[in-house]
Amino acid sequence: MGAHATAAEEEYLQTLFWLFEAGLPMTGANLARAMQLSAPTVHEMLGRLERDGYIVRDAERTIDFTPSGRTDAETIVSRHRMIERFLTDVVGVPWDDVHEEAEHLEHAMTPRFEAYVRTAVGDAKTCPHGHPIRVGERVDGVPLADCMPGAQVTILRLENEAEDLLHYLKQAGIEPGLAGEVTVNDGQQVVVSSDGASASVTASVAETVSVLADPSPPPRTALPEQLVLGRERYGR
Repeated sequence: MGAHATAAEEEYLQTLFWLFEAGLPMTGANLARAMQLSAPTVHEMLGRLERDGYIVRDAERTIDFTPSGRTDAETIVSRHRMIERFLTDVVGVPWDDVHEEAEHLEHAMTPRFEAYVRTAVGDAKTCPHGHPIRVGERVDGVPLADCMPGAQVTILRLENEAEDLLHYLKQAGIEPGLAGEVTVNDGQQVVVSSDGASASVTASVAETVSVLADPSPPPRTALPEQLVLGRERYGR
């Protein structure tokens, strides 16, 4: 079935899987917010995805994948992340630009080129933003926004890959793998200090950054309104 999905259907399946991974409810409202589309537009595409056997909806209109739809969504997401890693590591595209470039490539990729890309990225585990290429291998983290001063943190991933947000995070000095200490968290701003340098982001952006922390705050799902911040086009 995945081979027959249109580019538009793949975009929706990818975004639905992003909601699922982030622990956010798979609803039409969240999907419309995440894709910055109108409710009628989303409703129409959800009807198509349901007719084509990718999703099912219950009486409350909550969305779930069919088994084959889940497989297709995982394949699409994994391919996107693999392309991002290829573009960053092999081509040299900056990690804050790579998400949109991968969006353009992923729908036109031939099986032959995909095999080349897989070979080129080797044993890479994540995309440049920290999301697992093998989607079942996601490491649980906590929002940076919850970590108190004195906590030692390692940044796992950037949950929202909207391009404007990635530019902001890179300029601030926040990227996956960064290890440091939270030195400020006053509810407005969060500062991480590492090797004599400080990276400062707003509290709402810190909601979108998943970390490992010691001591660790209780785990929770990041807030939906902070996970869809992109102005032009919301990311997965």
